[in-house]
Amino acid sequence: MRDRSAAPVVAAAPAPAARLQPDAIGVAQDTVIGLASSAPAASIGLTLPALAAVTAYGSGPVIVLTAIPMIIIANAYRRLNMWNANCGASFEWVGRAISPYLGFMTGWLMIAAYVIATVSGVEVLGPSVLAIFGADATSTWANIAIATAVGLVMLVIAVIGIRFTARTQVGMAFLEYGILVGFGIWGLLAVLGHRAGTYPVTRGWLSVTGIGGHGSATAGFLIAVFMFTGWDGTLYVNEEVRHRRRNPGKAAIIAVVVLAVLYSFTTIGLQGVVSPGKLQANSASALAFIAQALGGSGWAKVMALGLALSVIATTGTGIVLTARIVYGMASYRVLPEFLGNVSPRFKTPVAASIIAGLAITGLAWVYLLATSVQNAFNDVVAVTGLLFGMFYILTALATIIYYRRRLARPRDAVILGVLPVAAAGFLGWVVVKSMLAAPASQLWSLAGIAGSGLAVMLAARIFLRPQFFATPREADAPARRHTT
Repeated sequence: MRDRSAAPVVAAAPAPAARLQPDAIGVAQDTVIGLASSAPAASIGLTLPALAAVTAYGSGPVIVLTAIPMIIIANAYRRLNMWNANCGASFEWVGRAISPYLGFMTGWLMIAAYVIATVSGVEVLGPSVLAIFGADATSTWANIAIATAVGLVMLVIAVIGIRFTARTQVGMAFLEYGILVGFGIWGLLAVLGHRAGTYPVTRGWLSVTGIGGHGSATAGFLIAVFMFTGWDGTLYVNEEVRHRRRNPGKAAIIAVVVLAVLYSFTTIGLQGVVSPGKLQANSASALAFIAQALGGSGWAKVMALGLALSVIATTGTGIVLTARIVYGMASYRVLPEFLGNVSPRFKTPVAASIIAGLAITGLAWVYLLATSVQNAFNDVVAVTGLLFGMFYILTALATIIYYRRRLARPRDAVILGVLPVAAAGFLGWVVVKSMLAAPASQLWSLAGIAGSGLAVMLAARIFLRPQFFATPREADAPARRHTT
């Protein structure tokens, strides 16, 4: 059902037919793809010291509370996917429910977020792999060789097909999560057993304000939101999932719940293994340091393996998901049409995959070789969480607007109205607080990403002239029933 006004009615851009391999993977494999996109081990390794410090060891409750709005946003994705299951996801949903121009910018933010988040793993990847073999972690060319090899291998896997990708991700996830959970249990037992050198558990660990009320829940929420980003990856392979309207959204919710359990348990289990001073002094390699404190250098290498697997997995999903977002947008001709081509043999968007893989690998080279741009790149990486937060907010708003005719029903008013507004408000507050605390260089990076998106959108509007930009707003009819 479409809104009508006095203006002439313009036919909506038809949704492209699914051309990727249908019914290739199930909900469990899709969930693993969403989890891998969040890179649990790498996320914990990067945030554990800071989260413990700002929350005064009240990190567990902060993570659990952050999961609530994330579950609500995931449900918004689920409901919109029941309406239309195409790889463009939020690009299309926002474009058809609110504005095609805002939809394009949503897609641009999605592409930028996934490319930048994937490239940021290069900082962890090389040192983790080299640590496994006891080699020099500071060698620039060794880091470049590892990043290049991983990028090219994961690109080949992405091109071969979603089934091969999913099987690879499941195998890496089994090892990565096993290592994380195992060390979490080991660490918690050490702390509860008052092992020498550990930091004791107190009642403050169960409070959002931490020990003695000295923690900042606000600062903790800012970090925790960054940790959760990436679960939406389950939706960008929706055309290849069995029951593609229903299962990808279900997988997104499951992924958020699993991340909440994994993050809260592992963070609580590991944050007290060493003293606060030692944890902060070794923040650059916190997980390896904690593993060494628990069992020596051999176990530190096991933890390094978990970190390496986490980055390798997110590199693979980064290529796959970026390619499918690009493919989804190109299918509407808002990006060059060749990016929407699908290989008859592999049933994958090969051109989009190659460009995504080479872009990620090329940016890794630039970061590792050009020390002069590393600070600028770090500023861009620092705003990645804001990019995710922005398109999560836009997706929640698209849910409310598309399903607005259902809001007269009390149950729908809560699920499709009140809860998405509250979740979007929370994320909006996080985005604003983060921007207010960010240095000017990071704000300029954010402006650069938005400005480049506007430039590409203008070029697409002028030269490609896609019908998508003439799409009128759509709304769900209250009596409509969704099917799988």
